[in-house]
Amino acid sequence: MPAKKRGRSRINPELASRILRTVPVTEAFHFSTDIGQYTGEFATSLTDFFEKSKKIALKSIEFHFKRGDFERWIRETIGDENLANRISAIDGSIKGENLRKTIQRRVKRRLNYLKSTIRTET
Repeated sequence: MPAKKRGRSRINPELASRILRTVPVTEAFHFSTDIGQYTGEFATSLTDFFEKSKKIALKSIEFHFKRGDFERWIRETIGDENLANRISAIDGSIKGENLRKTIQRRVKRRLNYLKSTIRTET
């Protein structure tokens, strides 16, 4: 049985490609700062989500994190159970820039892993 790296099970290149795909705008993550307060920003892929998370208002990051919106979109739309679980495991008391950086680190680490899976198998 192959060893797991840092608690992650091996993922095949097809699933990695599916997780990294761009989804239609109708399935995009739409950032808001509160109910009915759309920021005008949306993400259509995990990479796009990572980039947008760098500049989106902290109020939006906190709003969506508290509601579980990030993990829900990542799990249900993007199809990455592993990352969704890692986002949901973030301590709920973390706020502000620390929350943004924690989410970004987890997303970036996952992006790097998924991209390396595709590169090593091609």
